Amino acid sequence: MLLHCAHARYVWNLAVEQHAHWQPGRKSAPGFAEQCRQLTEARRENEWLREGNADVQQQALKDFAKAKNARFNSGFGEPTWRKKFRHEGFRVIGTDRVAEFNDDGTPKVNPTTGKQVMGRSVVVHKLNRRWAQVKVPGCGWVRFRLTRPELPGSKTFRVTFRNGQWHAAFAVIPEPVDAPGTGEVIGIDRGVTITAALSDGRKLNCPQLTARERAQIRKHQRCAARAPKGSARKTAEYAMVARFKAREANRRKDWCEKTSTMLARTCDLVRFEKLNIKNMTRSAKGTVQEPGRQVRQKAGLNRAILAQGWGLLRQRTEDKAPGRVEDVPAAYTSLRCSACGWIDKNSRKSQAEFVCSFCGFTCNADSNAAVNVAAGQGGIPRPRRSAGVGGVTTATSRSSTREPQLNWVGIPLF
Repeated sequence: MLLHCAHARYVWNLAVEQHAHWQPGRKSAPGFAEQCRQLTEARRENEWLREGNADVQQQALKDFAKAKNARFNSGFGEPTWRKKFRHEGFRVIGTDRVAEFNDDGTPKVNPTTGKQVMGRSVVVHKLNRRWAQVKVPGCGWVRFRLTRPELPGSKTFRVTFRNGQWHAAFAVIPEPVDAPGTGEVIGIDRGVTITAALSDGRKLNCPQLTARERAQIRKHQRCAARAPKGSARKTAEYAMVARFKAREANRRKDWCEKTSTMLARTCDLVRFEKLNIKNMTRSAKGTVQEPGRQVRQKAGLNRAILAQGWGLLRQRTEDKAPGRVEDVPAAYTSLRCSACGWIDKNSRKSQAEFVCSFCGFTCNADSNAAVNVAAGQGGIPRPRRSAGVGGVTTATSRSSTREPQLNWVGIPLF
C-alpha cells in the first residue's frame, strides 16, 4: 500500500508539473483522457511505474482533473504538490460489475444502445459485527474496522496513511435524518468555556486532552528541540507529538458527529448564532510597518476557539438535517434579557453571570444567549428613549433601527 501511495503521489506531481509548465500558446492543457494515454506510454518506459497498479495511477489523474475543475468554487485554488510522509494515500475503484438503477427503482438504460447500464462496485465482505474486509489491488483482502452497522455500497474508496494508522474512506452519501415532528426549536450559543450551551439548559463541552497528555506533549517537544537537527530522535519525538494532536482531533470529530446526530434526531429546527470563525481566528501579527499587539495572547485564543469544533458541529448538523438549520445574527444575543427583552451591556456581569438591569432576571449568561438564539432575536439594537412627562426619560419602544452608541446605561427612570 505504501508503494501505491508513492505511485499516486508521483503521478499527481507529474500532472501538476505538466500544467505548471504548459505553453501559453497551446489551446489548453491535456485533459484526463490525454493524460491517461501519456501514462500508458510512461508505464511502458518506466519499470518502477509499471510495477504499480494502473487503476490506482489513473484515479490519481482523475482526482487531479476534479481538483483542477473545482479550483474556482472549492476555495483551495490550484492543485499543489503532494509531499512524502504528509500526503500518503490512493484511491481504488470497484472491480465488481453490477447493474445500475434509477431513483424510482427502474433499471438504468443506455439510450444509444438500449442496454442496461452496468457500473462498478467495491468488493466488501463483513466478517463480524465490528470488522469487515475489502479487496485492495496488489494487496489482497485487507481488514478494516466498521464504523457503521451496514456495509458501505460505493463505487470507490480511498486509503490514507496518517500518524501511523491506515484509514479507508468509502464514497457514500448517508441519508438525512428524519425530523421527529415534535416542533421543538433549539438555540445553540457557542463559546470557549462552554462549547455549546443549549436553550433548554443543557451544556455540552468538546473533549480535550487531559493535563497528563498535555504534559507529555511538552516533554516530547522539549526533547525534539534538544535533539540534533535531522536526527532520527527529533523525527521520533515530533511523531509522538503528532500522535497526541491526532488523538485530540479524533475526539473532537467524534464529539461533533454524536452531538450533531443527537440534535438532528431530537429537534425540528436548530438555530446557531452566526459566527465568522475565519475572522475570529485571524492572526494579530500585523505587518512590518504596523506590528500587532498581544500577538501571543491572540494566538492562544485562536487555538482555544479552533479546539472547540464550532464550524464542524454546524456543518455536520446541516448535513444530517438539511433545511432544518438556521443562522441567527450574534449581535446583542448575549446582552439581551431573555425574560423582558431589555438590552444593556451592564447586565452581563461576568462570563457566566447575567443579571438584567431592568427586571432583575438572573441566569447563566450562555443559557440566556441560547434562549435568544432559539427565539431568533439577534441583531436587535438598543431600545429608543424618549422624554416623558416632566422631561423624565422612559423606554417607550424597541426600534429595529440602530442608534448611535451613547455613553449611558439603559435603565429607565420612573
